[in-house]
Amino acid sequence: MSPTPDAGKAGPPARHRVRRFLRDNGLGLFFLTTFLLALAGQAVAGHADFNNQLLTDGMAPISFGAYVTSSDFAVDVTENWQSEYLQFFLYISATVWLLQRGSPESKKLDKAGTESDKDQKVGEHAKHDSPRWAAATDWRGYVYSRSLGLVMGCIFLLSWLAQSITGVAAYNEQQLRQLQAPSTWADYVSSADFWSRTLQNWQSELLAVASMAILAIYLRQRGSPESKPVGASHEATGVEG
Repeated sequence: MSPTPDAGKAGPPARHRVRRFLRDNGLGLFFLTTFLLALAGQAVAGHADFNNQLLTDGMAPISFGAYVTSSDFAVDVTENWQSEYLQFFLYISATVWLLQRGSPESKKLDKAGTESDKDQKVGEHAKHDSPRWAAATDWRGYVYSRSLGLVMGCIFLLSWLAQSITGVAAYNEQQLRQLQAPSTWADYVSSADFWSRTLQNWQSELLAVASMAILAIYLRQRGSPESKPVGASHEATGVEG
């Protein structure tokens, strides 16, 4: 048997594969790494602050391990997660229909709506390299064409539920330390404490999205896909740099 043309050829060196992996996945790796660093920093600072509160109340401090597995740490984490995923869910859903003249965060002014099957490359218009479910004309095509919004919405609801459960546990621990009666889950999710925690996160996320959509009309960041090209008109809509 004659050798194949590729026989004996070695693949690229390992260091080249690593460099290529880092280049091809740099954005995701950067944000995942900074997320973990921020989470670790929050845990360290939160542990110190929590122990300061315990000492003020005349109670013994707890270990770092006990803190990061406590409801107090969990509620602080999940209340931020749910507001972030709410932001993305609303942004993904709203930008299907709502437009912003001059913003790269908006679709072009004549593209409002779910667009045609041809534009979206679904059903009979799917390409050979399209995702398999994009070509489906049954429920699979319907679900896949809305899968990003559905997943973001589900993560928001699950993190909101986690926030409410860990929140009532943390709230009741504080109540017991003050020799007051604990609350039920239903009482807590209708309480001022819960909605104060929730709404202070929602308003900041919604303001950030509005600021990005509007400021990007007039300001530029050279080379960023979140900005229009530096020389693009302020009226140019749906154009990325």
